[in-house]
Amino acid sequence: MANKNFDVIIIGGSYSGLSAAMALGRSLRNVLIIDHGKPCNRQTPHSHNFVTHDGKTPEEIAKLAKEDVENYETVRFYNGSVVKTAKTTEGFEIEGSAGEKFYAKKLILASGVKDIMPDIPGFAECWGISVIHCPYCHGYEVKNQITGILSNGEMAYEFSKLIFNLAKNLTLFTNGKAALSKEQMEKLNQNKIMLNEDEIKEIKHERGSIQKIVFKNGKEIPLQALYAKIPFEQNIQVSADLGCELTDNGFIKVDMMQKTNIPGVFACGDNVTMMRSVANAVAQGNFAGAVVNKELCDEEF
Repeated sequence: MANKNFDVIIIGGSYSGLSAAMALGRSLRNVLIIDHGKPCNRQTPHSHNFVTHDGKTPEEIAKLAKEDVENYETVRFYNGSVVKTAKTTEGFEIEGSAGEKFYAKKLILASGVKDIMPDIPGFAECWGISVIHCPYCHGYEVKNQITGILSNGEMAYEFSKLIFNLAKNLTLFTNGKAALSKEQMEKLNQNKIMLNEDEIKEIKHERGSIQKIVFKNGKEIPLQALYAKIPFEQNIQVSADLGCELTDNGFIKVDMMQKTNIPGVFACGDNVTMMRSVANAVAQGNFAGAVVNKELCDEEF
């Protein structure tokens, strides 16, 4: 790649990054998208709750989005990972996995997050297929199946509220002693949500489709769908390298204009919000791209 200098570098070329790139490309901004091609939803068979694309595969939606963005000649792509980000007097220096360095006035972090799988055999193989994270993305497709929730404490209680109207046969699996108040347990019971505190040994499945949960005490329970809230980490070390603030939950902290605490650095998509959906990522990316272009216009005028 001959040109190393850009108006904007976008780290992450999935839905949010591509959406930001389209807004910037249509504004004639020189943009570089850096992406390693490994989105967090690569195992998910179908994407939902995104009008005009409901039921398509995540790969198909991403492919169509990239084809759209490629129509804008000022947008370029770099296939690889980011190994280092640094602030310079002129903007930002980004080092790619092949050692190349690129420079930009503005930086958009659309790099997503990395889910940290629990040490439960079978969990990772089912992630995004029958072990799911979002009732809005997948709940309709598994409605009224034998359903479980893997969580504990306040998050488990709040998650149960979102799921109970989608499943008549619902069990909360705390994988150990429940960290719930007496009132919360009574409320779960009133809504016919069963509570299981047994420790999980493994998830039996067939090509990612859950068959049953096996517990360490030898018990087994048949299951068809399992909602789970699991920890995550940022895909790039924005806090250490750039000094971006993170929220208490580990998301990149942004304001209403998708700005981080570092001037010139913006963020959008899964790395800034609990609402991990294609539609939300696209909306945030579109807005972030427009805001970045406006900031460049103000500086150049």
